[in-house]
Amino acid sequence: MAKKKNPEPLCGADLIKKVKELDHLSKEEKARECGYYTVTKNGVDRVNMMKFLNALIDAEGIHLDGRQNGNGRGGRSASYKISVQSNHNLLIGSAYTKQMGCAVRF
Repeated sequence: MAKKKNPEPLCGADLIKKVKELDHLSKEEKARECGYYTVTKNGVDRVNMMKFLNALIDAEGIHLDGRQNGNGRGGRSASYKISVQSNHNLLIGSAYTKQMGCAVRF
């Protein structure tokens, strides 16, 4: 028995065009037709919806992470919080302490 190969998924303008052609199908069927599935060892097709939807978002040129290009380091944004702990100590966020010049390294 010949093993099924994983398909090469569409991307960019080709992906958008194909999705528009398949307007009558469900999301899962569109993803499968555009090549967003893998074949398991047992020969079962598994649709990868996350990769499909991310490829559509990229093809449309939508930037969800706020960066216009792929450059830069992601990471967390500065925490400007002060909270009172149960022992009545103040916990001051590192963003404040860095701006005040009193960041302490341990």
